[in-house]
Amino acid sequence: MAATPAPPTAPPKPTWDPGQPEGPFPWLRPTIRIRLTLLYGGMFLIAGILLLSIIYLLAAQALREGNALPFKIVGGQKVEVSSTTCSGVGIDQSIDQFNAAIGQCILDQRKHALDDLLRRSLMALLGLSIIAFAFGYAMAGRVLSPLGKITRTARRVVGSDLTRRIELDGPDDELKELADTFDEMLDRLERAFTAQQRFVANASHELRTPLAINRTLLEVHLSDPGAPVELQQLGKTLLATNERSEQLVEGLLLLARSENQIVERKPVDLAEVASRAIDQARAEAVAKGVEIRGERALAVIQGNGVLLERIALNLVQNAVRYNVPEGGWVEVTTEVQHGQAVLLVSNTGPVVPAYEVDNLFEPFRRLRTERTGSDKGVGLGLSIARSVARAHGGRILATPREGGGLVMRVTLPL
Repeated sequence: MAATPAPPTAPPKPTWDPGQPEGPFPWLRPTIRIRLTLLYGGMFLIAGILLLSIIYLLAAQALREGNALPFKIVGGQKVEVSSTTCSGVGIDQSIDQFNAAIGQCILDQRKHALDDLLRRSLMALLGLSIIAFAFGYAMAGRVLSPLGKITRTARRVVGSDLTRRIELDGPDDELKELADTFDEMLDRLERAFTAQQRFVANASHELRTPLAINRTLLEVHLSDPGAPVELQQLGKTLLATNERSEQLVEGLLLLARSENQIVERKPVDLAEVASRAIDQARAEAVAKGVEIRGERALAVIQGNGVLLERIALNLVQNAVRYNVPEGGWVEVTTEVQHGQAVLLVSNTGPVVPAYEVDNLFEPFRRLRTERTGSDKGVGLGLSIARSVARAHGGRILATPREGGGLVMRVTLPL
C-alpha cells in the first residue's frame, strides 16, 4: 500500500482575468492591472505636484517683485479712509501711520492670495488625481484585455479541451505574438495527445488479442479430462501467468488514459462507488479473515464513475491484501468536508516507515519487496489511483497508522 505523494502537478490556476470579477478587495491584490494603474496615477501625481510647485513659486516671485506700495499719501487735509479688509486703517491716524497700515494690509492680502492659490490648486490636483487613477485603471484593463482572453483559453485547455484557440485579433504587437505562439503550442499538444490516444487504442487491441487467445487455448486444454496431471498443472501455471499479464496490460492502459483530465463528467455518488468496490473485494476479505466496516455518507461529485470505482477498488483491495494475518480490518468511509468529497480507507497491517510512503505510488513499487514477483498484484494499483484522482482535479494522500497499516485519503472537488 502507499502514501502521500506530492500534490498534483497540474498547472496552477491563474489568479487574474480582466474579464472576470476580481473579488471583494481587488486593490489588495498586486495584479499587473493594479500596478499599471498605480504607475499611471503616480506619474500624473508627480507631474501635478511639480507643476503646482512651479506655479506657486512663480506667483510668489511675481508678488515679491511688486512689493513696493502702489501709492503713498504725502500730505493733505481731512483724508478719511475706512476699510473692511485692512483692520489697521483708522480715521484718527497720522500720514505715516496710515501708509504703514496700508503697506501691512497689502502684504497680508498677498499672503492670503498665495495661500488661497495653494489650497485651490491642491484640491484641483486631488480631484484630477482621482480621475487619473480611474482612467489609468480603465486603460490598463483595456490594454491587458488580450491577456484575459489568453487566460480563459488556458483554463479551458487545463481541462484537456485542446481544440480551443485564442485567435487574437488586433495589431501585430507583443501580445498578439504571445497569443499566436500559444496557439502553435496548442496545435503541437493536440497532435501529440491525438497520437497518444491512437497509440493507446492500437496497443489495447494488439496486446489484448494474443492474451485472450492464449487464455482460450489454455482453458480448452485444461478442460480435457484425459490430459496428464503434469500437463494440467503446467496449464494452470500458464493460465495464472497469462491472467497476470492481462491485469498488467489493463493497468498500463488505464494508467495511460487516466493521466489526462476528464472531459465528460457526470454526477457520481462516492458512497455508491465505495460500496461497489467493497462488494467486489468482500470475497477476498472473507477468505483472509479481514473485516470491512465504516459508514459512507452521500458525496456527489462530477466525474467518471468507472475510473472513480477503480480508485476505490484499488485502495480496498490493497487494504485487504496488505493486512495482518488475524483480526484485521478495513474501514471505508465517505463524507463531504470543506466543499470537497473525501474517501477514507484505513486498515490494519504491517508498519510502514514514513520514508517509504512516497515510493508506494510509483509504478511496480511495493513495500520491502522487489518491483515484480508479488502475487498480490502487478504494482500499478496506487499509481492508477493517483492518476485518476489527478485527472479529476483531486489528490490522494497516505499516512502511516500508529501500530501498523495506512490511512489513504482521497479528496475530490464537488
